[in-house]
Amino acid sequence: MKKFFTVKNLCLSGIIAALYAGLTVLLQAISFGPVQIRVSEAMTLLPLLTPAAIPGLAIGCFVANLLCSVWQDWIFGTLATLLAALLTYGLRKNAYLAALMPVLCNGLIIGPMLYIMYGGSLVINILTVAGGELVACYALGLPLIRALEKTPGLYR
Repeated sequence: MKKFFTVKNLCLSGIIAALYAGLTVLLQAISFGPVQIRVSEAMTLLPLLTPAAIPGLAIGCFVANLLCSVWQDWIFGTLATLLAALLTYGLRKNAYLAALMPVLCNGLIIGPMLYIMYGGSLVINILTVAGGELVACYALGLPLIRALEKTPGLYR
């Protein structure tokens, strides 16, 4: 069994956390609210390449939410990202199915959270969050993964 907590994996997790948080904060105008497209969510597909992305994504999400959002997002946003990363890693043999995990997790966790916090329609909240995730994961995330797969030695 390979060791997970290597210096390389810890550094990679830290880099991913910093990139996720930085990108989310930089683009916070479109990263938060009832209709949101978090460009940083494209990174939720990184567990397709390495399990080191899982803690990095969760920590990055927590830091971004801590800096820019409310306490409910600290908890539920981080939970949604962690669960999505774990499921993405678990389904890594099929990139298209794996990319659906952040869409479902965020739609079904963040959508109801926004409904409880701000009202409106539960279905509309779920669909708008899932729609933003769909764009982030399929239009941005899959091309990102394909480009990284072609970069020799980057993640191995």
